[in-house]
Amino acid sequence: MKDQNIEDELVSIRSLMERSSKFISLSGLSGIMAGVYALIGAAIAYHIVYSSTGWFTSRDVVVDNITAHMETIVHLLLVAIAVLIAAMATGIFLSVKKAKRKSQSIWSSTTRSLLFNSAIPLATGGLFMLIMLSRGYYGVVAPASLIFYGLAVISGSHYTFTDVKYLGILQIILGLIAALYPGYGLIFWALGFGVLHIIYGSIMYFKYDR
Repeated sequence: MKDQNIEDELVSIRSLMERSSKFISLSGLSGIMAGVYALIGAAIAYHIVYSSTGWFTSRDVVVDNITAHMETIVHLLLVAIAVLIAAMATGIFLSVKKAKRKSQSIWSSTTRSLLFNSAIPLATGGLFMLIMLSRGYYGVVAPASLIFYGLAVISGSHYTFTDVKYLGILQIILGLIAALYPGYGLIFWALGFGVLHIIYGSIMYFKYDR
């Protein structure tokens, strides 16, 4: 009986240490919603690109067509920014809600470490993609966004649920594959930011949020 009490105390101590060193207010539902927003954005982007070239146009021709129309690029950037803002706003709202429900602090040294370590790959990737866009290498953008996002997720996984790192690994793999098929970047983007997020969010929701 005494040994059982000691074991229970050790489990409680371990749980408290994890709660203090990990950001566990991350909402699985926010991942699902981010995936939904990404799929909607991908559908809009697909319409923007293919409405002017034909739905069954060769992918190489589509890439050449995009580079020739700055207006198309601007529209695609606006769609991407809108998806990013919607995903971030939803993620913050649901994480704050979850933290309040569990009586946890949403802003702590762990949160700051998570944001800082995730921001470095994201900022680097963002600047890299802007440079590529300015040089006209549009086919690099989709693979780069997946790869750098995956690196950011892995970097941030040290400060939240370890399951998150597998999402990052899959994003990197998908980005590398997308680099081999630049004309299909939009499809890989939808798979990475849309489908993978929905699958990951669902797993996290049923595992940690219920």
